[in-house]
Amino acid sequence: MALEPLVDLFLDFIRTERGLSNNTLEAYSRDLRDYLDFLSKAGVGEPEAVLPDHVERHLVDLHGRGLSHRSQARHLAAVRGFHLFLLRERYAKNDPTENVETPRASRNLPVFLTLDEVERLLAAPDDKQPAGQRDRAMLEVMYATGLRVSEAVGLTTEDVNLRDGYLVAQGKGGKERIVPLGEYAIEFVKRWLEGGREALRKGRTARALFIGPRGTALTRQGVWKIIRRYALAAGIKKQISPHKLRHSFATHLLERGADLRAVQAMLGHADISTTQIYTHVDRARVRRIYDKAHPRA
Repeated sequence: MALEPLVDLFLDFIRTERGLSNNTLEAYSRDLRDYLDFLSKAGVGEPEAVLPDHVERHLVDLHGRGLSHRSQARHLAAVRGFHLFLLRERYAKNDPTENVETPRASRNLPVFLTLDEVERLLAAPDDKQPAGQRDRAMLEVMYATGLRVSEAVGLTTEDVNLRDGYLVAQGKGGKERIVPLGEYAIEFVKRWLEGGREALRKGRTARALFIGPRGTALTRQGVWKIIRRYALAAGIKKQISPHKLRHSFATHLLERGADLRAVQAMLGHADISTTQIYTHVDRARVRRIYDKAHPRA
């Protein structure tokens, strides 16, 4: 059987069986079409004709086109998943990716805000105005929970339990997780729900927790602009994005002795190695303190 229809079968499989997000499915499809194009130019059109050398040459081609190690690793993950599917479903007898090493991506330390910068950012909205109440509540929630921006804009009023102090986040692949809410977040969400939200809703039906003037959920781009505007107003010079609040949440928890597994669960990381990058941030901070304070550093 030719490779192209097998790719379609694989994409259908991961769509139904693994419950991946649309963004992930689009990335898989894009990477595998790129892979098929490379194989076609190499004169390969069937599973049994694919050799480890083809996979490695594809990675070399990606590198030559300027793709980062991280992007190359993502491509290989899609290709590896495809060939494992072919092997399991008996469309192929061998897996050409079995001994191909994953390109190692150098991981940059995440940029995060200091406590003072967080305080200034959170205090920037004018919470006497409906939009300001929304923005203060949203910023407090994002810093209190480490939510991704897509998770924050996807929150509904039913996802938040203010009495018991937690919310339910819809993570990647539709996976739910429960994340605690702090006292400040609870207080400002209460103010938003009892005041500004009703003013913006204007009697319209709205399930989203954080809504705009038309009563619809804020967009990810809208949240980015809101955060950037308040960062400038607070005099923060760093390039701020919603993800920086997530980085700050994780870093500040670990600096104060939080358990790494607990932070992993709150962030919704499938692999603890993703969370461990924040321990490197903490060690870097300790090193700076040591170099500054120790007489023989």
